[in-house]
Amino acid sequence: MLFLLKNLHTTTCIIIFAVFCGLNSKAQQKYKPNVIAYYTGGGGTLIDSFPIEKISHLIYSFGHLKGDSMNIHSAKDSALISKMVDLKKRNPELKVMMAMGGWSACANCSEVFSRADGRKTFAKTTKELLDFFKADGVDIDWEYPAVAGFPGHRYAEDDKQNFTLLIKELRKQLGKKAEISFAAGGTKNCIDSCFEWKKVMPLVDRVNLMSYDLVGGYATTSGHHTPLYSTKGSPLSGDYGVTELIKLGVPANKIALGAAFYARIFENSTEANQGLYQPTKFINGVSFKNFNTQFTEEKGYKYYWDEIAQAPYYYNSMAKRIATLDDPKSISLKTKYVINKKLNGIMFWELTDDTYVNGLLSVIDNTVQEQ
Repeated sequence: MLFLLKNLHTTTCIIIFAVFCGLNSKAQQKYKPNVIAYYTGGGGTLIDSFPIEKISHLIYSFGHLKGDSMNIHSAKDSALISKMVDLKKRNPELKVMMAMGGWSACANCSEVFSRADGRKTFAKTTKELLDFFKADGVDIDWEYPAVAGFPGHRYAEDDKQNFTLLIKELRKQLGKKAEISFAAGGTKNCIDSCFEWKKVMPLVDRVNLMSYDLVGGYATTSGHHTPLYSTKGSPLSGDYGVTELIKLGVPANKIALGAAFYARIFENSTEANQGLYQPTKFINGVSFKNFNTQFTEEKGYKYYWDEIAQAPYYYNSMAKRIATLDDPKSISLKTKYVINKKLNGIMFWELTDDTYVNGLLSVIDNTVQEQ
């Protein structure tokens, strides 16, 4: 009997020790941010040529509304989604999501999502598509509920409440396992007015904060379009957006900070202040993969770094043109910011703008590995 009691005591101690070690191991697991890539399939790029192993979430962009339904508009895009899902063979942890909307593609969102039957049909057809492609979730890019977005698109005050009802219907139809995210503009107007943050965030996995295009195509004054920190001349920034969302009750671990894999070029009417904060008009965008040939001294461009904004830019004094962008240095700093704040992750627009090797995605991955 004594032997049995001693044996039982020893077994119990081993079990307790094993449970303790397991819990301790989990507690010590390294935090790893999500790396979230939007992908349009444009620009002649091949999705399987990118280092997919460095991505946690790959978002097809975009599906659109057709009537009240979620729709993939071409066989080519259907083939692309299938190929994206097939990349899980290379990266078993990869989540493939389908985005709906985009800047110029939500003309009917306000009307369709104002109706219960519209929301239900959209959620039902979204589930059918996710099941068909074996994809993992949906990302809503309604730009924007309740405030002006693309010129001429309808918006209404009750979009804000209807967006919450849309997400509720999606969660009901898709179930608990499917991922649901949405994109939010990084402007004060959108952060303050577009969403019922406390009601919608418990229903979703993350919000993708578009902390880029903060100086956009309709800007009349130049500045940083994707700075990490605010300046007197550029009050909007990634840090501004994150800070405001947290003040509104959004958990840090549900915020993905946005980064830009492209530059915006503006032409100024003066050449003061190396191009910053001057009367301007938007000219065009340039992909990161073309920076080395576009922004050269031979073409008149000189590189600058804004220590306050933690943002780079090029200025061409001859042409009076400023290029505002993210580069390896700013991308690394944004990734470190995400890690230090323990945000959900870093997301970027978009993968086709990157190089196949040693690009900005690799900078993100190297920074994460170094923590």
